[in-house]
Amino acid sequence: MKVVIGLSGGVDSSVAAYLLKLQGHEVIAMFMKNWHDTTGVLKGDCPWDEDVTFAELVARKLDIPFHTVDLSEAYREKVVDYMFSEYEKGRTPNPDVLCNREVKFDLFVKEAKKLGAEKVATGHYSRIEECIVNGKKVYRLLAGLDANKDQSYFLCQLSQQQLGISLFPLGEIEKPEVRKVAAIQKLATATRKDSQGICFVGKVDLPVFLQQKLKARKGDIIELPKDINVPVFEDSLPENEISEQLLQEMSVPAKFLAGDGVIAGKHNGAHFFTVGQRKGINIGGKAQPLFVINVDVANNLLFVGQGHDHPALNRKGLFIPWGEDHWLRPDMKLKPGESREELARIRYRQPLQEAKLFARKKGLYLIFKELQRGITPGQFAAWYDGDELIGSGVIFA
Repeated sequence: MKVVIGLSGGVDSSVAAYLLKLQGHEVIAMFMKNWHDTTGVLKGDCPWDEDVTFAELVARKLDIPFHTVDLSEAYREKVVDYMFSEYEKGRTPNPDVLCNREVKFDLFVKEAKKLGAEKVATGHYSRIEECIVNGKKVYRLLAGLDANKDQSYFLCQLSQQQLGISLFPLGEIEKPEVRKVAAIQKLATATRKDSQGICFVGKVDLPVFLQQKLKARKGDIIELPKDINVPVFEDSLPENEISEQLLQEMSVPAKFLAGDGVIAGKHNGAHFFTVGQRKGINIGGKAQPLFVINVDVANNLLFVGQGHDHPALNRKGLFIPWGEDHWLRPDMKLKPGESREELARIRYRQPLQEAKLFARKKGLYLIFKELQRGITPGQFAAWYDGDELIGSGVIFA
């Protein structure tokens, strides 16, 4: 089978390419140039020109054809501009999820098909399994067997069509074994550190990066007391017959006014912060660390509170309006009035949480058994049936 692999210059995609060749596939490597601007990128954080050198060295070592494709214009439009727009609204997008949906498994696939690709592969730690449901072929996205590296969350917006053309050779391998294989095969990336930060951009000083389009605006940081009045819910899953009004109360974050707390300091723009953030508040001398509780971009106010256990930082549930939901398994989509117990996470590497998904007239309510810290508008919630990721959605509130 002719397989085009996205060779990134990292150890994961390098070993994935080696394994594909070992399996007898006709392997072609293609490197994506998706970002050229270095504004806000921390010095030495794997610029793309270094990545492409490593990718080419690996392709040469494996004796496979090597191509490059420049998708930077589309990446800026579909991922980076969306980031700016979301931060401007006080929401926090996940560029890696968007990059996978819009670039790696869409535009890149189209380029790969020009090279005759029957399948496209990446170095993601996830698995794909085929099954038959009601006489139709269905692709299941499963968590990678390495629990510490499972990347299914980043693939939570893929479609059946995208899963059908994809291969993940590392899905059943643990990271230490990947490093070992790379060393044995003397691949140039064997000891290279894993990339961090924004997909294809790298690790950034976020306020500096965002100031390309978003202006700094001085404003007040309001510290909220721990005895502030917020709804309290027990650690349990609600019954199926629960009213939509109560679901809303469980899922909508409390709104605060400047008078609800005391001015603790100044910030340079509420839109540069995200719910649950600890670093960058730059206020010391507190008994416990400060965390961002609420971002009010309309009034340029940043609400913070002390400690992980601040009651306003922890919520019972979240809301996803219809149209912002996505089902990797369309056959398992809930209809209004239905509910189902799931396992769910609201961020990468978070242990799966017991939850219940309620489909109602306005959208989906994801209610957790235990309170969740730092539920962040703009991020993705993903829900699983065992180790299969079946759906996801953009957190509205």
